[in-house]
Amino acid sequence: MLLAAELLAALGHETRLAIFRLLVEAGPPGRYPNELGEALGLPPATLSFHLAHLKRVGLIRRHKEGRYLRYAAAYETMDELLAFLTQNCCGGVACLSGAATRPNEELPQTTSPAPQGA
Repeated sequence: MLLAAELLAALGHETRLAIFRLLVEAGPPGRYPNELGEALGLPPATLSFHLAHLKRVGLIRRHKEGRYLRYAAAYETMDELLAFLTQNCCGGVACLSGAATRPNEELPQTTSPAPQGA
């Protein structure tokens, strides 16, 4: 997948990751921008900036409903990224990562520093 680095860079921003997760949780119907802004406490201009970035890289879609917009996750792009990241996982042996068995657990917010001299 040629865009993997660009997709990961887009999701590497805390606000964009939070927006994307809310849209994934919302399912195919997605959510209106005002719902996203309220849920995350974002002003409209900031939300619009991040939505535009996620749309530009193909992680979300925008649907027009009359004069309203609704955003939804682009699941096929997410699936392609996950397939790319797990390609040849575990040396080709079928496995299930531990993360798949703990979907509601949060990842640690910080990581340990790399050992010196390693």
